Amino acid sequence: MTIQVFGHKSPDTDSTGSPIIWAWYLNEIKGQAAEAVLLGEPNTEALFVINKWDCPKPRIVTEFAEGQQAVIVDTNNPAELPDNVNALDVLAIIDHHKLVGGLETKGPIDITIRPLACTATIMHDLMGDDAAKMPAWVKGLTLSCILSDTLEFRSPTTTDHDKALAEKLAADLGLDITAYAAEMFAAKSDVSAFSDAELIRMDSKEYAVEGTKFRVSVLETTAPAIVLDRQASIMESMTAVAAEDGVDQVLLFVVDILNEEATLFVPNDLVKTVAEKSFGATVTGDAVVLPGIMSRKKQIIPNLKV
Repeated sequence: MTIQVFGHKSPDTDSTGSPIIWAWYLNEIKGQAAEAVLLGEPNTEALFVINKWDCPKPRIVTEFAEGQQAVIVDTNNPAELPDNVNALDVLAIIDHHKLVGGLETKGPIDITIRPLACTATIMHDLMGDDAAKMPAWVKGLTLSCILSDTLEFRSPTTTDHDKALAEKLAADLGLDITAYAAEMFAAKSDVSAFSDAELIRMDSKEYAVEGTKFRVSVLETTAPAIVLDRQASIMESMTAVAAEDGVDQVLLFVVDILNEEATLFVPNDLVKTVAEKSFGATVTGDAVVLPGIMSRKKQIIPNLKV
């Protein structure tokens, strides 16, 4: 049976690149048949990256057969995985998020969860000496994942280890990190073709706080005006998205990569309370700027209060 390697729904660069990287490792190094698949359409930055490194876009799979062998990467949260994930034969989990719980496997498995900024960094470590066998395109994907997840080392999730690996890979590839990251972020910022609902779901995770279910959405961009100019219509769509997705409220953070701040849309009193209790903000209108807020994983979700 071919092992299917996949990350979370709403695939970003790390959740698109890491399955491809690990499938390469299983196929070419370990001699195990493996296929990278996606649980949804990748975002614009992820599409740019796979095109840049001449990788075919993995096929999208939304239904998995019972007993399908799988490796899960870049998440361990059942809410971000196929509905029947516990019916699959999960062989391993490779992740850098907090342990959520709720997954049940058919037997003992390999689980690696490390406090690094990027799943691809962990994979490079797990490969050991075999990482030296990476072809240029796999190195390029690994570098791209690190730059994306660290926002070119601006995110507080960045570790010295992630940065050192990125610099080594860039040197091997003859790439200027700043110039390449600018290309990636420009692709990420090109969201004008997406509907309001698509923007809200593009990079989002479900999270509950004291019984209140949130869809926590983040839009990382070097051109925040593209999104901020659509604030009124986006806030209208937030209500419909929440109802369709079975959550109580959408929280949308527009992260300005260059100015290192986030703007939170404030459509109602619940979000106003969240902003004030979670981030010590003073809210006077339908949006609030949160200086220094860059990371959903490290700064937003751990601080959410209602």
